[in-house]
Amino acid sequence: MESFSSRFARVEARRNAGALVLGLLADIGSKNCWTIAELSGHGTPDRLQHLLSRAKWDADLVRDDVRSYVIDHLADPDAVLVVDETGDLKKGTNTVGVQRQYTGTAGRTENCQVAVYLTYAAARGHTLIDRALYLPQHTWATDPQRRTKAGVPDTVEFATKPALATTLVEAALDADVPASWVAGDEVYGADPNLRKALHNRQIGYVLAVGCNRQVPTAAGKIRVDALAENLPPRSWHKMSAGAGSKGHRWYSWALIATTERPDVGLCHVLVRRNDSSGELAFYRCYSPAPVPLNQYVRVAGRRWTVEESFQSGKGLTGLDQHQVRTWTSWHRWITLVMAAHAFLAVHTATERLAQPSEPGLIRLSVNEFRKLFTILVLTPLHAIADPLRWSLWRRKHQYRARQHHYQRRSQQQ
Repeated sequence: MESFSSRFARVEARRNAGALVLGLLADIGSKNCWTIAELSGHGTPDRLQHLLSRAKWDADLVRDDVRSYVIDHLADPDAVLVVDETGDLKKGTNTVGVQRQYTGTAGRTENCQVAVYLTYAAARGHTLIDRALYLPQHTWATDPQRRTKAGVPDTVEFATKPALATTLVEAALDADVPASWVAGDEVYGADPNLRKALHNRQIGYVLAVGCNRQVPTAAGKIRVDALAENLPPRSWHKMSAGAGSKGHRWYSWALIATTERPDVGLCHVLVRRNDSSGELAFYRCYSPAPVPLNQYVRVAGRRWTVEESFQSGKGLTGLDQHQVRTWTSWHRWITLVMAAHAFLAVHTATERLAQPSEPGLIRLSVNEFRKLFTILVLTPLHAIADPLRWSLWRRKHQYRARQHHYQRRSQQQ
């Protein structure tokens, strides 16, 4: 809280923001102004509702401070900026940005609100550092009555998800966030404007694309799946895309040079093959200087950190549990959620460094740190030995389970 407390002119707003962040960190079933106010000892939810809607403070300035806090503790020159969107299922039609639209959260078209997020994925940890709410073009962006009712600023215009992602990445780079790569899924890999912006910035990328996408080659434009058909066996190299909960994610990889923008660096198509099913996945890659194949594979594997950030953000800090309707309230809630999540990510990384895992234990996770923080700090200090003993038991049990998964995966391979 000290990193951004100066953004609140009044002491009441600072205290209410602190109460809201602590409530977001607490282990309560549903997180909204009512439940957090009750946890904080407030008589009504009015203080927190006033903080989100009418109090004088700038959520974007707090966002900048949260981003600086993350960089101060997790800075990594080889970090990856990962872009992705997630949807929050909502009822009704009055919440800003809500309409029936596809969301990967449900895997189908639902009444929901969609936002694009930017994750900072470094060697020591990862967390959300920026956000942009998506306004559907016909139902929101061009409807002045709905915009006015939801408090959408006049300066906000319709922007596609890749355009929002480009804005988030450029804002991070303008703020001197140390990073060398950008990663994203097919929604972002298909956008030429995002790729052009990264070329101009001399920032490498590994962006997923569909099998039907065409890329420029010496023989003309060719579909990426057609390029992969003629690869000789020696082109494939088996590498891990990173360790998962059940072992390393082993795939075979191949790299094919393209002729796109030779003036600014090297462009390739990266092909990933699941050796069990034969399924292929494709990525458009760029680097301002030559890099080995395993560097592209590392960045491709880091893309999943944004999914982990969504999972922990929703499960631990209430990313999708807000009950606010307006543009201002949404940005304020999400910004304080990002602050709470950044606290967990930073201090989990700090504890890992200060207290390396003993043999027989998995390393401390964000979920485990939040559990200990809740028990030992947010609740009265009683029976401290019990929660610590349960923590060791959980980590020992998870270690044994992971070892069995690793053994089974090795035998299969």
